[in-house]
Amino acid sequence: MMNLGPVAFAAPWLLTALVLLPVIWWLLRVTPPAPRRIDFPPLRLLFGLVPKEETPDRTPIWLLLMRMVAAALIILALAQPLLNPSGIAGSGPLLLFVDDGWGSARHWEERQRALSDALAQAEREDRPVRLVPTAPRAPGESEPPSGLLKPAEARSLAEALQPRPWPTDRMAALDRLEKAGADPGGSVLWISDGLDQGGAAAITQRLSKYGAVTVFTDSALELPRVVLPPEPGPGPLRVRLVRPKAGDAVPVRVRVSAEDGSLITEAEGQFRPGSRDAELSVDLPLELKNRVARLSIENEANAGAVALLDESWRRRPVGLVSGSAAERSQPLLAGLYYVERALEPFAELRRGGIEDLLKHDLAVLVLDDVGALTQGEVTSLTKWIDHGGVLLRFAGPHLAENAQNDTLLPVRLRVGDRVLGGALSWEQPAKLAAFSEVSPFKGLPVPPDVTVSRQVLAEPTIDLGGKTWARLTDGTPLVTAERRGDGWIALVHTTANADWSNLALSGLFVDMLRRVVAMSAGVAEESAEGVLAPLETLDGFGRLGPAASTAMPLAAGELSSKAIGPRHPPGYYGSSISRRVLNLGPLVRDTVAMGPLPPTVSVAGYGRRAEQALMPILLTAALVLLLMDMAISLALRGYLSFARRRAAVILLPLLLVPVCARAQSLAPEGPDGFALTATTTTKLAFVRTGDAELDRLSEAGLYGLSLVLNRRTAAEELAPLGVDLEKDELAFFPLLYWPIDPRQPALSEQAIRKLNDYMKNGGMVLFDTRDQASGGQGLHRLRELAQGLDIPPLVPVPPDHVLTKAFYLIQDFPGRYAGGQLWVELNEGRVNDGVSSVVLGGNDWAGAWATDEAGRPLNAVVPGGEQQREAAYRFGINLVMYALTGNYKADQVHVPAILERLGQ
Repeated sequence: MMNLGPVAFAAPWLLTALVLLPVIWWLLRVTPPAPRRIDFPPLRLLFGLVPKEETPDRTPIWLLLMRMVAAALIILALAQPLLNPSGIAGSGPLLLFVDDGWGSARHWEERQRALSDALAQAEREDRPVRLVPTAPRAPGESEPPSGLLKPAEARSLAEALQPRPWPTDRMAALDRLEKAGADPGGSVLWISDGLDQGGAAAITQRLSKYGAVTVFTDSALELPRVVLPPEPGPGPLRVRLVRPKAGDAVPVRVRVSAEDGSLITEAEGQFRPGSRDAELSVDLPLELKNRVARLSIENEANAGAVALLDESWRRRPVGLVSGSAAERSQPLLAGLYYVERALEPFAELRRGGIEDLLKHDLAVLVLDDVGALTQGEVTSLTKWIDHGGVLLRFAGPHLAENAQNDTLLPVRLRVGDRVLGGALSWEQPAKLAAFSEVSPFKGLPVPPDVTVSRQVLAEPTIDLGGKTWARLTDGTPLVTAERRGDGWIALVHTTANADWSNLALSGLFVDMLRRVVAMSAGVAEESAEGVLAPLETLDGFGRLGPAASTAMPLAAGELSSKAIGPRHPPGYYGSSISRRVLNLGPLVRDTVAMGPLPPTVSVAGYGRRAEQALMPILLTAALVLLLMDMAISLALRGYLSFARRRAAVILLPLLLVPVCARAQSLAPEGPDGFALTATTTTKLAFVRTGDAELDRLSEAGLYGLSLVLNRRTAAEELAPLGVDLEKDELAFFPLLYWPIDPRQPALSEQAIRKLNDYMKNGGMVLFDTRDQASGGQGLHRLRELAQGLDIPPLVPVPPDHVLTKAFYLIQDFPGRYAGGQLWVELNEGRVNDGVSSVVLGGNDWAGAWATDEAGRPLNAVVPGGEQQREAAYRFGINLVMYALTGNYKADQVHVPAILERLGQ
């Protein structure tokens, strides 16, 4: 390969054909054009005897030059010129040392492009290739071949590489390379992630044994950043971010999302100058704070830029009710004093009466020695418990005196002096026994100094053992509980203060209360000896999905960031009712940028343009010149009149446009032309907003949806067409997709009137506010644009709505974003077979449907990836079928016949 600045020739020997240009010049010059033929009609003897133009005996010089240029272009094209060729020194084997750990995910496309350019050069030069990824392989996954490969074989392996959600192990990769016996004398290309995860300079020295080393790395501003999970506790979430290298002040934004992927809020901050750290504060109401499941850095696609939260970050609301007057006179002696101190670090505490507390969201209600309950309180508590609430009661004198008629107790209390007196005395206080395997307190160590001097006794029954969570060494229950509906009723058979026991003064009291509060969400913490199975794991791009098939269970005692690796990728472990999180951030928080490398090492960046072949461009230019030469030759021979000759020279480049670029289909102008285009086939229409990028996305979205419709349904040629609400007729379209743009101007009276007529006469409008990820800005603009539109009352899509079964059976309607609500008409009338005239949502459906001409998706969908895109396509198919076929799926006339046929 020969390099000439930014241009290189893959077949430079073909350039020797340029010496033939003088010969071609001579041949073209000495060969005159064909003589011009002049008609000699007998009746026109006096006309045309002397032609007005002489036929030249030699080819014009300007035509010769044009032909010479065309010949030179063909020779240059056959030499395979390349723009921005990849420059890899050496001529021996090419060693590709590729970082495919978590830090390489952010600009993975650029790394793949660098790999592709290197392999293209190796293929041109017929150089063998050795591919060495540095991230450890998952269990059961075979290592890449250690021997030399053909460039085509290495390309298939390189294209299959994906970033891993764990750090690289470069030293281990070098050890494998040395064991394979790699030969020196070649070239080394290190596709690095720009991070120094253990002696980058030493690694380059070891690589230099195999040839000249070139290291591709990112700039300091492009290196991956890490988000650390906040500390559990009251107050705002304190989110800390870390970058590999200190530098100038850089703004940063963190997305706070719920478990279903819906955006809760966004927090902004910046890295301080000269600092690697940044801290953001996220202050949310308790209800929203308890929904937070994911923190991610915006525009960062790697596993380190994601922090997952589990139940330990939830702060559930807990109500406190006391039946003792000591709360006001002697607060240090009151039972709730110890309960409050124990719950305050991890719960939101609320005080008040039972009825007042139950009017708001409540996870746990603590009753300290509350005896008699009114009938209204019993009814409210029963309903609340049936819906998942946890009622935790502590014994005391008041409860002992009123326990006989109390229905909100897990067990019957024994009748007798001990119950009426409210106490049982021993000569020596009793100690706690170890917790059983069925108890939610299993695994908690029992302090030997915790004793109980008084308690209320449970009536012995057959099921008493199954209801006992804690017992004393003499076998009497200390904590009993019973399931009621979806909730629990638990009773501690001693007081919440130190009157009857010193349990409230121990650390065990705090741990027991924490587990009871955790059960309010149906989650009980695993014991320290438990084994946690992988539930959901992150991939290298920070996307959460079903656990990788290679992920292994993890002991609860080993659940720390140090365990992250091929066997234990970051994500959720445990079960669906008890999840524990494993985050990558704490493991890689101290990772720094790659330091200075030895002077013998070449350093390159990923920002340069990719290699581009110039052969198609040169051949196209040569073809244009040859076609022009043909037209000019015909004109010089007299086969074209002067007017036709001039028109051919002017119009010829226009006729060659399809050769140079893809022809754009243009709709006929005028109302008649628009009507003809709109009615030739069924069209999916979108509203042109005036934003060229948004209109392009809408067209690509409907184009992608039409491809899926053509493949899966009987609908054909549902090509997209943009409409102008001010000028175009809308009656031709069964469905109108309207993406809301904040900059779209207000509608005129004529446009409002046309839209109202369209909806009244059976048309359907899909309003897409596209604001599921931005907090409702599009909906606010829609309210402004909809002033004057006759929009009917809207409700969320009912579970049995026809839209959920028009073609596919679906219940969710995701687009590019998930979690948003879909709205339809409240009372669908008889117009248009009961089809809703308005469908409203904000999930950016066109963004999920959008494809290029080859059918490849244009946008990523979050958080569900390709599975969510498939769900978006299914919603689009249901929507089109709903618009085209009406409400026939809800027609009950033919149900008996269908059921009878199914029975056959």
